[in-house]
Amino acid sequence: MASSAGLALCGQALVYDCSTAEKKSQENKGEDGQPVEKGSDTILASTFSKSGSYFALTDDSKRLILFRTKPWQCLSVRTVVRRCTALTFTASEEKVLVADNAGANECGKLELGHLSMLLDVAVSPDDRYVLTADRDEKIRDRTLRLWEYRRGQELHCCHLTSLQEPAGPWSDKRFAASRITYWSRDSCVALLCDCVPVVYIFQLEAPRRQLVYKQQLSFQHRVWDVAFEESRGLWVLQDCREAPLVLCRPVDGQWQPVPEDATVRTVCTQLRGHWAMLEGSAGVDEGFSSLYKATFDNVTTYLKKKEERLQQQLRKKRHKNPPPGPNGQTKKVKTGEASWSGSS
Repeated sequence: MASSAGLALCGQALVYDCSTAEKKSQENKGEDGQPVEKGSDTILASTFSKSGSYFALTDDSKRLILFRTKPWQCLSVRTVVRRCTALTFTASEEKVLVADNAGANECGKLELGHLSMLLDVAVSPDDRYVLTADRDEKIRDRTLRLWEYRRGQELHCCHLTSLQEPAGPWSDKRFAASRITYWSRDSCVALLCDCVPVVYIFQLEAPRRQLVYKQQLSFQHRVWDVAFEESRGLWVLQDCREAPLVLCRPVDGQWQPVPEDATVRTVCTQLRGHWAMLEGSAGVDEGFSSLYKATFDNVTTYLKKKEERLQQQLRKKRHKNPPPGPNGQTKKVKTGEASWSGSS
């Protein structure tokens, strides 16, 4: 994403450049107190509160910046310990949960510890449950987890690779969850995976304390982001200048795109007017490509190096234990002694 955020809410516009934000003396120090590489002020994550009254963003200079939206005003600039991957407000709008490679934090206090990087986090309307998506870089596991976070108890885990459909054109893609959003109206959860043109729909069954997979919504273009609006449904932002925004609603129990109305057309017109900026910040981004483990077909190289090691070990062994002479004995030559003598 870019180093500046262009935002619009209720007709009020804001352009904010992170490079102008207040800087704190400790922001360029790591956990051990040693200086770390300075960031480029690139925005890593952002989110609105449920009411739209607050907006928060974080950048790669480890700043967490909070705004009021009515009217737009920067309320605070704080320093976080690690670069963040996602943000979300609690339903009460009193706290901001920050996701990073250690788990979910609340202003520096660890709430949920993960052994792998958190890619996104969402909170239920009663602030009781937290949904997290992570990527375990050691065992290559992509999961969606439901937590009762105040007790630190994991209630349910869904392995995203189990949702793959081999017939799909994206069947060879590697799943990394990039967005989780929650709709309290029907307790629905929408999940977006990196570079996969599909949105997965789950339902939160609170009495059974589990997530139930319902369906998937497929699109012809790469999906950049998704978000629920309580009164309208699921907004889908995609890499298509002609139709950048799609609104989906449940019809007879199944989610599906609905025909454009005046609101959709108005927003799409605004997006097309700023398409270069939008495409530059979202379309060119490689997403989570740096998180994937690189795999190589290195069997030939491995066997060659193995043979070289064996030959080297054999030469060392022969040098240490030379073969016996004609009488079956090995003559040891003392240091400085000639290996042969001439006649006197």
